[in-house]
Amino acid sequence: MPPPEAIPFELPKLRVTFVPEDDTRFLSQEDNVPEYFDVQFCPYQPLDADPVFAAVSKKHVVVCRLTNNTKDDTSPPYSILQVIRDDDVEARNYTCTWSQEKETGKPLLCVAGEDAKIKVYDVIEGKLVNVLIGHGMDINDLITSPINPLIIATASDDTTVRIWSLDPVHAKQPCLCILGGEGHQWSLLTIAYHDTGRYIVSSGHDQVVNLWTLPDLPEEPVRHPLEVHYPHFSTNEVHSGLVDWFAPPSAPPFFFSFLSRRSRGVNRGIPDYSVAFFGDWILSRACHDDIIVLWRIEGFSSEDPPPPPHTAPTTINPTLLTRSAFVPNTAEQCPTQTTQYTRILTFFTPGCGPQFFMRFKLHHVPGQNPVLAFCNANGKIFFWDFARITGYHDWIRAMGRAAKKKQLDGGSSSSSSLPKRPVWLAPIVHRNRGADGKAKTEPTARENKAAADRGTLTDAEQLLEGGLAEQYNKETLQSWDGKYNTGGPHTPLRAHKVETIGVMGFVGRQVAWSPSGEWCVIVGSINLALVLQRWAPSKREAAVLEGERGSR
Repeated sequence: MPPPEAIPFELPKLRVTFVPEDDTRFLSQEDNVPEYFDVQFCPYQPLDADPVFAAVSKKHVVVCRLTNNTKDDTSPPYSILQVIRDDDVEARNYTCTWSQEKETGKPLLCVAGEDAKIKVYDVIEGKLVNVLIGHGMDINDLITSPINPLIIATASDDTTVRIWSLDPVHAKQPCLCILGGEGHQWSLLTIAYHDTGRYIVSSGHDQVVNLWTLPDLPEEPVRHPLEVHYPHFSTNEVHSGLVDWFAPPSAPPFFFSFLSRRSRGVNRGIPDYSVAFFGDWILSRACHDDIIVLWRIEGFSSEDPPPPPHTAPTTINPTLLTRSAFVPNTAEQCPTQTTQYTRILTFFTPGCGPQFFMRFKLHHVPGQNPVLAFCNANGKIFFWDFARITGYHDWIRAMGRAAKKKQLDGGSSSSSSLPKRPVWLAPIVHRNRGADGKAKTEPTARENKAAADRGTLTDAEQLLEGGLAEQYNKETLQSWDGKYNTGGPHTPLRAHKVETIGVMGFVGRQVAWSPSGEWCVIVGSINLALVLQRWAPSKREAAVLEGERGSR
């Protein structure tokens, strides 16, 4: 059992892999590769309830419940509640999102894909209850407003974002707003809501990333949807390919407040589609760069009033790769002196190759550490705990102050006066011993190689030079810096934890977190789903929980 201070920093472990439902016999000869493209947890359950998720393949929607095993270690932690098959010949589904029935609050699941239809299912009854039609081409992404479960948004190959209402009052015209016009010139792949519900970010094949300001949506019936022709921020400098997104709640105001270095440019490879808001900042991934980048739009703050439509930049000037309403528009006169976006951190996602449609997910809820998860094309799952990054920074600074104090004291300070090392920050210890049985004191071959590969001192080494460097070997310090050091926004941080499933050829398509953060589910190629868990109760604790449920 980990110590109490380690529990918030625990990262998921693989519990089980399984095949939710095999599509193969329902697919045509032209498209006979079974694959799951999306998975989403129902966000409308109590946090102490067993979480329910839906996984979407080309022809199936599979609804599952997760629970802690109380019988034995061989019993699976999941049960399949419902399997819904889409019998439309043209249907190839790629995306899903949860909603609710207005009067009863009953959970609904919206599913979309190649046939350009949004199909709304009652997942309890397993029945189709509504179909929304309006897009002219494939629908590639589908999201729910964070402030109104009756409002959903879609991204399509027809280059538009559409805002829809499931409120019965809008039954005759469910499309309330279209974001298009001068936004995108090629297929849209991905969209994300800001947690205020007032902004949407979009991107796709045209390499353009747009931030749209939503108008006030009508509450009464409408005959025609509102139209927004221009985004308030647009750039094709961030990526040079295809992009995807997702939007979690706001980042705490103190997070990354210590980051002061700025650098222009974000991803310079072909963007894969996976993106997220982190507060007002953005996470995005470029597949050929094998990285996820955290960056921000300069001048944008959701605490400010939404900018009016007339402030959206409308000048189409090919020399301006970025247009923004949030900074003074001096780029036309002096483009090199205008910083319109800033790169902050980079996360290393190796092993993806030319694959795209690989989406990450950031879990971020009040009272828990923000954790980023991503699965590559080789069955490896990467996790980064953002609180570890800030915790490492704080500890290094405290160690630096202790080093200075030791120097002032003439080296008389004892190791007991050093700041306590975080429990998740484990040093590298080699068990090499000499012929006399005593531990060797000279550097190991790995340490010598690491020192040769990196000629300059790491930030940790510079701070620990003053008499404290002997506490940890060079390999340990370089390993920590590779995972937690925020000194350079262009230096990718390695994963804080890597889980390997041991299945060759598995490509992770989508990651989902349960609302409580206990469970993480990944779906992808070869019809496979991965279930990971953290904070798993002991068998005794699980039995008590099961008894409490039974007595309700």
